[in-house]
Order: sequence, then C-alpha cells, then structure tokens
Amino acid sequence: MSTTRLTVTIQADPPARLDKALSRDVPEEASLSRTRLARLIAAGQVTRDGTPLTDPKAKVAEGDVIDITVPVAEDSHIGPEDIALDVIYEDDDLIVVNKPVGMVVHPAPGTPGGTLVNALLHHCGDTLSGVGGSKRPGIVHRIDKDTSGLLVVAKSDRAHHGLAEQFEKHTVERYYMAVCYGVPDAYDPRLRGVRGVNFEAGNIMKITTHLARHKHDRQRQAVLFQGGRHAVTRVRIVEPFGSPAVAALVECWLETGRTHQIRVHMAHAGHSLIGDQTYGGRRKLSEKAVGVAGATAARAFPRQALHAAVLGFIHPVSGEALRFEAPIPDDMQALIDALSSKPAPEPLPQS
Repeated sequence: MSTTRLTVTIQADPPARLDKALSRDVPEEASLSRTRLARLIAAGQVTRDGTPLTDPKAKVAEGDVIDITVPVAEDSHIGPEDIALDVIYEDDDLIVVNKPVGMVVHPAPGTPGGTLVNALLHHCGDTLSGVGGSKRPGIVHRIDKDTSGLLVVAKSDRAHHGLAEQFEKHTVERYYMAVCYGVPDAYDPRLRGVRGVNFEAGNIMKITTHLARHKHDRQRQAVLFQGGRHAVTRVRIVEPFGSPAVAALVECWLETGRTHQIRVHMAHAGHSLIGDQTYGGRRKLSEKAVGVAGATAARAFPRQALHAAVLGFIHPVSGEALRFEAPIPDDMQALIDALSSKPAPEPLPQS
C-alpha cells in the first residue's frame, strides 16, 4: 500500500493527550477524524523523533513535531452493482437516499452483495474519495434491513469527518414513524411502573436506559441500567387506532442512536412495534376493536413497522442546515389505512 507523510507541529497550549492534540492541530484539508487518527496511532503510523507513539494518551508539548504516515486510498474489495437508488439529495461531498425495505446497508458475511454500499459504488463511480483509507462510501449511520427511510452517506473524507462528529455529538435530527401495539399514554398506570420510562409535557414518553448486546442472543439488544451504552428515545402519539384504542401511529425521535434503539425501547415500554419479529412477540389485535381488516393487516405485516421519516444536519462542508423528509412507504400506509378503517357494525338481532 502506498502512503503519504504528514508533519504536524503541536501548537501552543495543547491538550494533554496525543489524539486530542492531533485532532486540533492536523490541517482540516487532511480530513483525518479523531477516530482515524486513533487507528493510525494504534497501527504505529504516528511518530515523534522517529519513535512510534502507540498510546493515544501519550503526553505532548508545544513545539513537538509529529509525523503521520497515512495510507493512500485503495479501491475497495466491495464491488459496484447496478441497483436503483431513491436519491433525495446529492452533491460532491454527500448523498442522501431513501432506503427501501429489505436492503442491507453494508456487506456482511451473510449478505455479500445487493447492499446500499454496492449500489452507491455504482452510482458514484469515480467521484468517491478515500474515506477511511479505501475508495468507498462513508457509512456514518445505519438503519436496519427491514426499516425504510433516510440515510446520509459521505462521499468525501471531509464530509465523513464532519458527519461523524455530528452523530457522535447527537446533534443530527432524526424522526421515525412507527406503528406500535397499544397506546403509550401518560394516563396508562402500567407505564408508571416501568423503569426508565417517564413523561414530559405534551404527553411525550421518554425512555432512558442503557443498551448492550444480549448475553444469549447476539442478534438482539438488551435493556440495562448499568453497563452498556446510554440511550434516550422520545415518543409522541400521532393517531390511536381502534375502539377501544389497541394500537397507535407514533413519532419517535432519537437523542442517541444505538443499534435497534427504537425497537428495543418500545418493547421495554410494553409497546413493541407491529411486525417486529425480534422484539414484538406474538400479539394479536382485537377484531372488535380494529375490524377484521385491521387485525388481519397487523397479523400479516412482515417487518417492523418503522420508517426513518426525517433527517436533518449541518452540511459538513458548506455549513448549510439541511433537512429532508421521506413519505411513509406503501406497505406501512396500507397497514395504517387498515387500522384506521372502522369495524363493520354487528348485525342487529332478528325479532
């Protein structure tokens, strides 16, 4: 692999740690995020007076001259595939797409092709920069295979750096639409006893827990209150369904963004998403409450009823505030319509 060499002189009043000092003093045009710098440090690619500095906490002082060896971007082993994309926005630095249900974001052992990354490599062609050391789109966040909706992907190193920082600081605006069992209402006494659940003004349910991989099932996440990663989800009722109400269209927004966060948080609150095969269980809706069509549609819905509807962030290069919306997909809309239809009245008894 070919490399380039970058020399950085530590400026006045540096942070005590090597990684933080480099993150501050590396020229912006080098497009080296703190995460990338940490990897270069661990790989022995950062030296002072010819001695590798492999500890990100190493002390530095004003005037230190640090040499960084940066691998030149190589072609990714992931191949381009001619797969149609619903492109919402695109410029030289980033692209926003509306991901369909069933598409995996990044190739994995079980899904080597047909992914969003394969499609982006074909769509972007030679316009990609060396994100992360290889010529590939910069995936800074993901949504599950069977969740639809908006995703932003970096096309350049500088965009990748800036977007990753916004996601790390939780400043990205992300709203999801979901259809859940039950109605998450502040007047439900059951919810008062669920640890981590409370209500804010406007009947907003706030779920605050830690999340970590399940001890016995690596495909699942588990709610914890010690260990794991801090996670906060807020939920607002948009429309209840049924008489009495037995399901609801809700709007969820993320303060943090953890794997399966909305799905596992809603299940923890007792309001799992309709169609969620991992966290939803085998719940049935009353035909008397939502009608035969509504109960049948909920029972047959093949995936979690979850859609990433709104995505907002600051453009990492231009500084412009961007906000995008994607309409609810046809399958979820059909479910909502079925649940919204009134049950047929029971026939009057014959005299």
